[in-house]
Amino acid sequence: MSAKRIFVAGHKGMVGSAIVRQLSQDPQNVIITAIRAELDLTNQQAVNSFFEEQNVDQVYLAAAKVGGIHANNEYPAEFIYENLMIEANIIHAAHQNDVQQLLFLGSSCIYPKMAPQPMKEDALLTGTLECTNEPYAIAKIAGIKLCESYNRQYGRDYRSVMPTNLYGENDNFHPENSHVIPALLRRFHEAKLANAPVVNAWGTGKPMREFLYVDEMAEASIFVMNLDSEIYQRETQPMLSHINVGTGVDCTIKELTETVAKVVGYQGEIHWDSTKPDGTPRKLMDVSRLERLGWKAKISLEEGLTKTYAWFLAHQDSFRK
Repeated sequence: MSAKRIFVAGHKGMVGSAIVRQLSQDPQNVIITAIRAELDLTNQQAVNSFFEEQNVDQVYLAAAKVGGIHANNEYPAEFIYENLMIEANIIHAAHQNDVQQLLFLGSSCIYPKMAPQPMKEDALLTGTLECTNEPYAIAKIAGIKLCESYNRQYGRDYRSVMPTNLYGENDNFHPENSHVIPALLRRFHEAKLANAPVVNAWGTGKPMREFLYVDEMAEASIFVMNLDSEIYQRETQPMLSHINVGTGVDCTIKELTETVAKVVGYQGEIHWDSTKPDGTPRKLMDVSRLERLGWKAKISLEEGLTKTYAWFLAHQDSFRK
């Protein structure tokens, strides 16, 4: 078998780095990466030139501007613009340079705020999006439709996976612009060190969320990318081709917060600030399509949190203060 040249866009991010770790286990894979200083993914000419030079066989499109509720509220223009540019440039350049296989990584926020639970793939475009991250969601929906459009018009094999909330190694632990799990891990860790009697948590704790450990997301992505075309097409449709990736199990934010406190070893009280936004009431993925295709998550939330906290402790000196 000849070597496969695989471009992982966003290799420094949490998901991209996990994909690189797993792909690197196969000596037949030649992993192609580029840091932002080497390649601006929002620059169409630069991306086209990169593809012309690299002779790529496969693309994992994991590059994106991401953040939590606070970041999405504060920077909506950047979230929609940068993500649209990155997707359009990479998908079009892949087509122009005859790359037949591409996997686009989206987000569960593509589904309507009040979508029936658990959310099936066919809930896409059936209702109003959650307002706090609508610009980001619109960009991710556009990415799915770009892939489907190139498949329909040019016969490409561009696939999309929609992960639930992800966490794990290489997550963003910034105190303001991070997602819920890294934010909680850092907050409880610092509270433990300071012997703080109380930790404040956003919202009411009532919303339900599903969480997937990032190494499993990488495993599922590689699984979907390399599925036989006939098997993939048997479970999808030309204009409904994306696949949910998750555990199929959720918990309340209160339960999550208490589990994080347990993993960190924090023994103080948790105070809920109900003046802060909760976001979507529930976001549980229907993962039956992926399970029928042959992949299922195995790592429990507590096990994944323990792994993530161990990684945080080993790397905390590198985080921004």
